[in-house]
Amino acid sequence: MTPIVAIVGRPNVGKSTLFNRLIRRRLAIVEAEPGVTRDRIYSVAGWGGREFTLVDTGGLDFGVDGDLQAAVRRQAQAAIDEADLVLFLVDARAGLNPGDHEVAEVLRRSNRPVILVANKADSAELAAHAAEFYALGLGEPVPVSAEHGVGTGELLDRVLNELPPADGEPAEEPAALRIAIVGRPNVGKSSLLNSILGQERLIVAPEPGTTRDAVDVAVRQGDRELVLIDTAGLRRKARVEHPVERYGVLRALRAVDRADVVFLVLDATQPLAEQDQRIAGYVHEAGRASIVVFNKWDLVEPGEEPRRAATRAARDRLRFLAYAPLAFVSARTGRGVTRLLDLAERVGREYRKTVSTPDLNRLVREAVTLTPPPAERGKRLKIYYAAQAGSGPPRFIFFVNDPELAHFSYQRYLENRLRQAYGFEGTPIRLVFRSRR
Repeated sequence: MTPIVAIVGRPNVGKSTLFNRLIRRRLAIVEAEPGVTRDRIYSVAGWGGREFTLVDTGGLDFGVDGDLQAAVRRQAQAAIDEADLVLFLVDARAGLNPGDHEVAEVLRRSNRPVILVANKADSAELAAHAAEFYALGLGEPVPVSAEHGVGTGELLDRVLNELPPADGEPAEEPAALRIAIVGRPNVGKSSLLNSILGQERLIVAPEPGTTRDAVDVAVRQGDRELVLIDTAGLRRKARVEHPVERYGVLRALRAVDRADVVFLVLDATQPLAEQDQRIAGYVHEAGRASIVVFNKWDLVEPGEEPRRAATRAARDRLRFLAYAPLAFVSARTGRGVTRLLDLAERVGREYRKTVSTPDLNRLVREAVTLTPPPAERGKRLKIYYAAQAGSGPPRFIFFVNDPELAHFSYQRYLENRLRQAYGFEGTPIRLVFRSRR
């Protein structure tokens, strides 16, 4: 049985707009005046390979009496009663309203899981103000703009996490591959996204700072759904002055945290800057797969030497991202852009790759036999057993006699042997050493 998700809230908070956005077509009537939706409207929505039934409801207004409003309330209550999950929509632009407290009380009595959604967060300031809805006691509000599609990808991820598995479906559905596009201001992040999509979905301007929020755009690659996240340019802290820009930087870092793969976009016409290194370092420490993208390659002199020079610079200045593949593209002309998504999918598979325990221990025994660990203070590291503890990124636990004897250079040797045997292109690898006791 397909799960049911109901959208409820006060009149004119944007329920029908969100409904249309999530089902990707205009089914519910949207007008400026409240009360347009009265009956329940059903449609199928999908995300990450999972389908669910979405229900639009009339606005719950407890300050208005009459047969019509009573009927609307009954319809909304029926939708809540049959739902597996409720999206409680509030208006970030209007702020917290007494009517919101009344709807929240109805939802608390319903004993249904609820996701609080702050709609009309069309700017970074409004998204920041959404925190006032914590007062409703229904958890963290998810800021979105249903009209512009901002934040809806993150909302749908939350929906999939909260939904029970439908009958006949596995408990875990493959999630959409999330790709964050990050870099310094004006390196062409939004232009790159528009080039991938083949249409102008985002505003592109020559002055830096046009993008101030993280924008999710869903695209289909073959039979796989991907989510591209455009982000604000990441400046040095000393140059971030305006509160809106500061919030945009925080949203960009948060976009990295919720991504699987990151496009680190560099300006091919400029030398690698210290800020490029800082951004790359954050991506690496966050444990995200990455691809280094040299944009504006059409402005570089033709020939192999510029490519070799750029490769040397990236490998020298970004040594900790030695595992990341390089891509040379031009968002303006489209050169090299089409293969980026194929590369991202390949790196995404490496990010989620798992190795069987017998194969892993066979590799470890061979590595230790070929190059034994060095002795330190008369003691030598002994590896008894190894196992993969997780993926995204791949994480391996080594049970040893003394974790203090696992020297950094030997850890790097083991990582290199893992990469030689299993690839892991584009993804960091985490090695953990624990005492067998």
